[in-house]
Order: sequence, then structure tokens, then C-alpha cells
Amino acid sequence: MSDESVEQLNSRGELRHLIDLGSLDRSHLEEIIELAARYLTPVGASAPRDDILKGRTVANLFFEPSTRTRASFELAARRLRADVLNLDVNTSSRAKGESIMDTIFTLQAMQVDIFVVRDASTGVPARIARQVAPHVCVLNAGESDVSHPTQGLLDLLTIQRHKGDVRNVCVAIVGDVKHSRVARSAHQALAKFGVGELRLVAPAELLPEESEFPGTRRLTELEDGLRGADVVMALRVQRERFAQLGDIPDPEEYFRRYGLTEERLTLARRDAIVMHPGPMNRGVEIDGAVADGPQSVIQEQVTHGVAVRMAVLALIHRHIGGAREAAA
Repeated sequence: MSDESVEQLNSRGELRHLIDLGSLDRSHLEEIIELAARYLTPVGASAPRDDILKGRTVANLFFEPSTRTRASFELAARRLRADVLNLDVNTSSRAKGESIMDTIFTLQAMQVDIFVVRDASTGVPARIARQVAPHVCVLNAGESDVSHPTQGLLDLLTIQRHKGDVRNVCVAIVGDVKHSRVARSAHQALAKFGVGELRLVAPAELLPEESEFPGTRRLTELEDGLRGADVVMALRVQRERFAQLGDIPDPEEYFRRYGLTEERLTLARRDAIVMHPGPMNRGVEIDGAVADGPQSVIQEQVTHGVAVRMAVLALIHRHIGGAREAAA
């Protein structure tokens, strides 16, 4: 969690901001997951639609690039009939020296109701949430290496739909856990639902501190981490990390030691599912045959991501409406 915390619920106990999952009760996560499930439609059917955000404005402020997450939030907002503004960081006022809050206040004056914020710095979404107008909501779309709450929720939804009660499930997260906001939010979500076992598997240099991820097993051998797992989540390893790995100098050696292959996947349970938050480095952390194979649910994760973001946007609408009524 960020050092800069913020109250995510309003005085009525409704979701106002989504900054992290750690300070929310399980009941709030269940509410989001249950609504997201209702926003899922069968493959080939029309995408789900709802008019709940008609007349509202959502601004996607992605100060760190992410085509997939921004597209997912944009589709979610448009399917709820919101007006959507995408701010291009390369031409934004921030790139010209304007502060983040100057940008926020300017857009707020244009009657933006919801800010979806992604930034490489820790604490930015919380800082924005503390300073916006009473009716305005802030959603964290990825913050440094500390939090990615909607990713954690969509991962939880995906696991539940395939494995049911996570108390009976063993999840292995493989890759650069130390620098992963995805892993941190997945841990927060799974822990609240009492996951049976959560394994963190990586070279020692890419494992988090001992004090982080309480209740998990830390493993440095991939085979030990995969053996008997119900869910295998591969994480992307950025090329600059190899300079930190003494005996793994390049992506080829990493794949040899830690790449998820069809042969290695046989160590997991026969009905194990394979996940990845994307974008994937094929031939580094995961083999293409596994990514596209019968056990992969990676494309389902993408679908679930839109549904989860629709659910979050729909739920915070209650706060926007109530706050505007109170101010009238």
C-alpha cells in the first residue's frame, strides 16, 4: 500500500475512491465481483451496456503508458454511457511543467466526475483523491510498484470462475514479484478470501522483502513452485532487471531457468489454469504454446477486466449522485 492513505468510502459506506484493496473489507470486494459477473456476456454476444453513467464524465490520466489498461477503462466507461476524455501525457500540460493538481483542478472545472489515474510515482492517486471536490471520484489504474486494484479484482474473479472457493486453491505467482504491483494487489485480494496457499516463485533477487506478502511461501526453484499448483500466474520480467541477476545475465537464461513451458506445466495439477497480466514477453517468462494453450485463461482475464472496471464505475456512481444531491 502507498504511504499516503486515503479514505475510500463515503459516510454511507459506499465506494467513492479505489486506491488499493488492502484497506477495503471483503464485503466491498464481493460487491464489485458480483456486479462484474453480471456485466459478463457469452463469447460472440453483444458487449454489456448500461446507462448508469449517462451525463457523467470520466478522464483517463495515464502519466505512465498502458494501452491495455487504458483501453479497458475507456470501454468500460463508454459501455456505461459516460463521456470519456483520454489525456495524452506526451502533449499534456504536465509535460510542459504544470503540476498534477493544476491539471486535475482544470479538468474538474470542466465538470469531470471521475479521474482514472496511472502514474509511476508512489502516492499520486491518493494525493489526488484527498484534494478533489466532494463529489469527484478517483480510481487507481496502476501506481508505481505498490498497487493495481482493478487487476487484483479481475484476477480474483478469473480464479473464482474456474476454481470456486479460493480457500481450496494453491496459487503460484512466478516472475518479478519484487517490483510487481500486480502481485501485491493479487495478494491483497486473495488473502481477504483466505486463499489456500500462495507461492511466490522467483530468483532470490526478484523476491520481495521477508516482511512483505505475509502468509506466503517464497521459493527460488520453479519446479518446487509449480508442483501441485491449481493456478500459475506468470509475471513480466523487464529487460533492465537482468543487470540485477548475478547468474541470469539475459532473457534466454531466464527462460531456461524460470520460463513457463508445457513440460514444466505438467508439474502443476492437470486442470491448472495459466494467467498473465500482460503484456507478455513470449520466450522469456512464458512459452507461446502455453500462452495460447488449453490451460491459458489470459484472454478471459482481459474480458473480466472490462467487466470489473464497469462494476467499479457503476458502484462509485452512487457516491457522485448522493454528493451532488447533498450539495444542491
